[in-house]
Amino acid sequence: MKVLVVDDDVVSRMMLMHLIDSSGNYEIVEAEDGADAWQQLSEGLRPAVCFCDLRMPRLSGMELLQKVRADAALATLPFVLVSSANDRETVEQATRAGANGYIVKPFEPVHVRAQLDALAARMQALEAEEPAATQARLGIDGERLQAYLAGFETQLLAADAELEALLGRGAQGEVAVRLERLRTGCATLGLHGAARVLAGVPATPHELAAMLAAVLSAVRRQAGLLRE
Repeated sequence: MKVLVVDDDVVSRMMLMHLIDSSGNYEIVEAEDGADAWQQLSEGLRPAVCFCDLRMPRLSGMELLQKVRADAALATLPFVLVSSANDRETVEQATRAGANGYIVKPFEPVHVRAQLDALAARMQALEAEEPAATQARLGIDGERLQAYLAGFETQLLAADAELEALLGRGAQGEVAVRLERLRTGCATLGLHGAARVLAGVPATPHELAAMLAAVLSAVRRQAGLLRE
């Protein structure tokens, strides 16, 4: 599995590459900043996931993310932003821009492994019904299905903070109820892989974040297929 690591700080880049390498069998490609990464991607590099620093010269992590999401060939690339900033506003901005994950420096091995595990979950979550089959089953047109997917994406983004708070209070029962509702939504929309990802209650906030990121990625991919 190919992993792209983007960071203008050599020490941070090497440290992250080491943590990824020690987490499994990965082929790691490095880029010295966002501009270098974009050039490699434009020339045909297709990693399974990109870990990218947020603040860099020439092209920031957020700017690279925006270019990736706007490119039809790269739009579904799992993208994890890395930064020393851990305020909620920055994290939410990254999520709204389409980031699949967020890691705060200094790196913790468990957080890096969680993102790699999330990638595996996202790959599982991508199994889905063909949009045309979903439309036929629900008796709706493509425009209505697109609206349903957009509404479900909004629901997922809103549920993130609520579920994290419930998990922090030890309210696993309520978390299970909320996740089952989301699971039902996935099944209704033909997102079979995402529904399986939502089975069970995560033990930690990082597991929860990985779970929801995988489902969000599946929703966005399905919406993209519908637009084609």
